[in-house]
Amino acid sequence: MRRTSQLAVGLVLYAVSMAVLVDSGLGNMPWDVLSEGVAARTGATFGTVTLAVSALVLACWIPLRQRPGVGTVANVLVIGLLVDPFLRLLDAAGDQPLAARLAMAACGIALNALATALYVGAGLGPGPRDGLMTGLVARTGRPVALVRTGIEVVVVVTGIALGGTFGVATVAYALLVGPLVHVLLPRLTVRDVPDAASPALQPGAAAAR
Repeated sequence: MRRTSQLAVGLVLYAVSMAVLVDSGLGNMPWDVLSEGVAARTGATFGTVTLAVSALVLACWIPLRQRPGVGTVANVLVIGLLVDPFLRLLDAAGDQPLAARLAMAACGIALNALATALYVGAGLGPGPRDGLMTGLVARTGRPVALVRTGIEVVVVVTGIALGGTFGVATVAYALLVGPLVHVLLPRLTVRDVPDAASPALQPGAAAAR
């Protein structure tokens, strides 16, 4: 039950964080630069493109032999369906001064780190983009940092070419979200608790290890 509720909260907050960063106008998350660019060229909504891109990335798991979990599918659906309504709510507030937009960008980055730690910590399956990264790492043997950076550079450059927003918040996100998740994830990871009949709780169990 905790895993499911934590996953749900994390995904909702993730959609909120995306909308906040997009609305700040100071730069999107790397994949959102691409989604916004595609939306600008096609006329589709940001949420619709986000959903389509997530589904396409998930399809790339097939040759990589990655297996999605319930959290993976929920990631695609919940975030893709909720980000547009959150964007409409923020748009209704009108244009904000630069100081407010900077605060929005900072809050969006922090909220995204919390959301990521919540849904990853639930242990019900990685997001489509994380699974793509880990699948490529497994297949190529390249370091995680190299693969992740390579993917995000391609995504951002393509997004900029299509008209997506790249800015100071994009750079700040790239630099800060990893360390923030690193701090939060151990505190939010749901761990299985052995029951009373578990050997781990029986006398002499520790000595047997």
